[in-house]
Amino acid sequence: MFFDPACPWAWMTSRWLMEVERAKGITVTWSVMSLAVLNEGRDLPEDYRALMDRAWGPVRVIIAAAREHGDDVVKRLYDAMGTRIHLEGEKDFDVVVEDALAEVGLPAELASYAAPTASDETDRALRASHERGISLVGDEVGTPIINVDGVAFFGPVVSPAPKGEDAVRLFDGCVLVAGTPGFFELKRTRDVGPIFD
Repeated sequence: MFFDPACPWAWMTSRWLMEVERAKGITVTWSVMSLAVLNEGRDLPEDYRALMDRAWGPVRVIIAAAREHGDDVVKRLYDAMGTRIHLEGEKDFDVVVEDALAEVGLPAELASYAAPTASDETDRALRASHERGISLVGDEVGTPIINVDGVAFFGPVVSPAPKGEDAVRLFDGCVLVAGTPGFFELKRTRDVGPIFD
């Protein structure tokens, strides 16, 4: 799964995918993509542009932490950041990063990578991870992106996150539909926001 910790829909999908992981015995690999990278150069509403400007920090920190401490920190940092952003409503991403690093037991100095001038190497790695995800589905989507044995798709955008057998049915259906040659899109208007249960 490719995620941006700032995205509430990716958070919902990640909770669903964790249910699928438990029920089906699969192993999920967690990878960073970036809504800030995706939306570079696009004309955005002012409030969303402000979110995109703030969204660089958490993904940069996750990339730097994985580089310095191994890929096993990616999901732990995502969970810690996502809990603060989506469940606790923390809007200050500097606080999110600092608290998440402390929770996961990583050095506080990693927070310095959130700054725009912190490291060209970190941004190159972030862009490469983002490109790995986008290359699977194209740039007309956002986060999350899921890849199952070469069947890749954006989403699902779902609220609340299905549990148990419902989670498994949705997973099997998504993989079946996305794996159909020539299939591109299913969509309907959202009439509910993220339900964080």
